[in-house]
Amino acid sequence: MTDRKRLAVSEAVVRRLPAYYRHLRELEMQGEHRTSSRELSERMGLTASQIRQDLNCFGGFGQQGYGYHVDELKKRIGEILGLTRAYQTIIIGAGNIGRAVTNYPPFRREGFEICALFDESPALIGVSVQGLAVRPSDELEAWIAAHKVDIAVLAVPADSARIMFARLLHSGVRAVWNFTPVDLSPSPDVVVQNVHLSDSLYTLTFRMREHGFGGVLGGQ
Repeated sequence: MTDRKRLAVSEAVVRRLPAYYRHLRELEMQGEHRTSSRELSERMGLTASQIRQDLNCFGGFGQQGYGYHVDELKKRIGEILGLTRAYQTIIIGAGNIGRAVTNYPPFRREGFEICALFDESPALIGVSVQGLAVRPSDELEAWIAAHKVDIAVLAVPADSARIMFARLLHSGVRAVWNFTPVDLSPSPDVVVQNVHLSDSLYTLTFRMREHGFGGVLGGQ
């Protein structure tokens, strides 16, 4: 895909790509060999037209009268998402979120190899998570200097977020998956994905309110 074509793809389409990949992977695991935009629309809650438009942003994948080969379409979307290589990943913050990411099997299956965990809490240093002993944060820069790091997962308290982000950038890390409550800003040579779990929950409560079953204030 050319740079011009890549720039033309909207953020909304990019956000839907992982869902296409996930549903295609599920179909593949179920032994399905073909699907259609209509079948995908029923699974995903999108229109068939929207699905065709999204996929057409990256070239033609389907065949007239047949639909899509599940394994081929999954492979192509995986290529678009960059899932054809392994990513050396470190976790900064070995609390609940950091350990949950480390313990999530699909990440390793898709090539995200957790190589090290860091924390500043004496209670967590040395604790084993998936066979990795949590390292003290003081060792972060030296460890990065000695190892290849593609992605850093940031899962520290809000008051440590910007300081730790600056340390990562100074150490040469250029991709950060940010789970802190603080929005961190990307730059031309740094990619940041800010994740706020509360946003998804608040969207759910909005939908509940829309449907008239959001509960009564105060739980009464």
